[in-house]
Amino acid sequence: MKPKARTLTEHELEIMKVVWERKTATVREVYEELRERKAVAYTTVMTMMNILETKGHLVKRPEGRAYVYEPAHARGQVIAGLVHDFVDRVFDGAAQPLVLNLLREKKLSREELDEITRWIDEAPEEP
Repeated sequence: MKPKARTLTEHELEIMKVVWERKTATVREVYEELRERKAVAYTTVMTMMNILETKGHLVKRPEGRAYVYEPAHARGQVIAGLVHDFVDRVFDGAAQPLVLNLLREKKLSREELDEITRWIDEAPEEP
């Protein structure tokens, strides 16, 4: 059996963001929210939510005539997995080149840099 994919496409992540925000959602609710931002077909949203369920990112349960979907995993857990996969694929598992790239490209604000510095200062020392 093929392992469930951890990575999400851009459109899958967009749907997951809606479901994470709402906690639970029907296909109709996700469709209505996405439709406010861009043109999207109801059947496309339904298909993608079924794919997300197959991948293990959503869980569905019947409620009346519709299914209600909820996230199978917390947002932070999924994002951590995506970041880990990205660092593995792009930087061969080393996070330092990612951080250096963010610094070089000035993708971090002063506030973000200060917060990262605090995290480093508060991090437990390795044994």
